[in-house]
Amino acid sequence: MAQEFSFDVVSEVDRNELRNAVNLAQKEIATRYDFKKSVSKVDLDGDDLVLLSDNEGKLHSVIDLLEEKLVRRKVPLKALQYGKVEAALGGTVRQRVAVTHGIADEKAKAVGKLLRQRFKKVKVQIQGDTVRVFSAKKDELQAAMQALRDEDFGIPLQFTNYR
Repeated sequence: MAQEFSFDVVSEVDRNELRNAVNLAQKEIATRYDFKKSVSKVDLDGDDLVLLSDNEGKLHSVIDLLEEKLVRRKVPLKALQYGKVEAALGGTVRQRVAVTHGIADEKAKAVGKLLRQRFKKVKVQIQGDTVRVFSAKKDELQAAMQALRDEDFGIPLQFTNYR
């Protein structure tokens, strides 16, 4: 019987790195001169981020600062989905940022469709929020990984469980 190799395609964000980036951003907001006497802050609320600031201009500065810290901590910005800016108490503005985990069904189907079109001997299984890819040859799996890296699905993709 021929041996079959596989790997999993996942979309995950390291929670510790996310928390570290939020803490670094909050420290810099507390010490920066342009945020002096401002209510600007970044909070981690479960899987979401909550950004609060005096006005939309300062809110954009908070977003830039947070994204800089996330990039330094190697947290993919594709995992962030920004909500709309809404008014909060005291004349401030708030924005929720959802941090996506896992691959949604439509994205998983798009990944499977792309792999089936380009590689005839590769098998694809959708398993919840991951996609498992099988093949008899390691070279085909590596080519499949490269094809997924080259394609933009709007979410960060990682490859795990390579056997």
